[in-house]
Amino acid sequence: MRLGLAGTGRIGTSHAETLKSFDEVSSVVVADVDAARAQAAAAKLGVEAAADIPSLFASSLDGLVIAAATDAHPELILKAVDAGIPVFCEKPVAADIPGTLAVIDKISGADVPVQIGFQRRFDAGYAAAREAVASGELGWLHTLRATTLDPAPPPAEYVAHSGGLFRDCGVHDFDVVRFVSGREIVEVYAVGTNKGERFFADAGDVDTAAATLTLDDGTLAVVSLTRYNGAGYDVRLEVLGSAGNVVVGLDDRAPLTSVEPGAQPLPGPAYPGFMERFRPAYVSELKAFLDVAAGRAASPCGAADALEAFYIAEACEVSRRERRPVRVEEVRV
Repeated sequence: MRLGLAGTGRIGTSHAETLKSFDEVSSVVVADVDAARAQAAAAKLGVEAAADIPSLFASSLDGLVIAAATDAHPELILKAVDAGIPVFCEKPVAADIPGTLAVIDKISGADVPVQIGFQRRFDAGYAAAREAVASGELGWLHTLRATTLDPAPPPAEYVAHSGGLFRDCGVHDFDVVRFVSGREIVEVYAVGTNKGERFFADAGDVDTAAATLTLDDGTLAVVSLTRYNGAGYDVRLEVLGSAGNVVVGLDDRAPLTSVEPGAQPLPGPAYPGFMERFRPAYVSELKAFLDVAAGRAASPCGAADALEAFYIAEACEVSRRERRPVRVEEVRV
């Protein structure tokens, strides 16, 4: 297979390196709006570099991986689908709900697969939790508790264009709550606060937030988010049922310190960030895309799944601003 990759930033370069390692992939071609950055990444990885994005599409591709800036996602997805090229795109599909709906509308009649990158679905822990729920071994669920706690804030420029903590960060938790529980989220109540850098408030964002989610069967989920978890990158999910429970992310590198007498500290070190924590999941996700691109499997996470997580994030943002519970139906277009 000959695969293209658009966007050679940190995650794009990592994806290119992963794609190159697969036996089934004969060649990888990268491109970026910054041609010099694409050339540098190609030289470092030993892959091909296209002169620009149009040249990338003219490279006889069997599949395209999109890791470019968010505002480029809609155009790249649509161009790939129009060209009959199976496409994998990092979340989100677009920067907002109308943009996402426009993409979905235009690709709905096409016979070209589109996979959206929600890598937690391919993490071994989350997959095991989903299986535990589906098997019935936990009984009926009463509570899910999800956390995404970043060790340090991103740059001010990133925050200003991120879409906010719920859309940029919490959207992963909203997706895996749906994925693991097999249920839909129908109502949210969210709050947020700022105790860190001023640029969060300047962007209309918060640096710490919490949301209570009500699922369609009455199960409750609580999502906690922050940009200031100095102990390290902490992403976990507790799934609690009437007959048992499971925890995702409670491994030797979880940045947790027990103060109970005699408790031994976890060996660590804590994960410094999402790339290290989810490296195996990113590999599995791209392996799945090879099957999608080759026609061996349907897309495991389509644009409609990304839209549903986006709706929940949007409802949380409305709830935070207006200080009230919000039904997800309120934000559907």
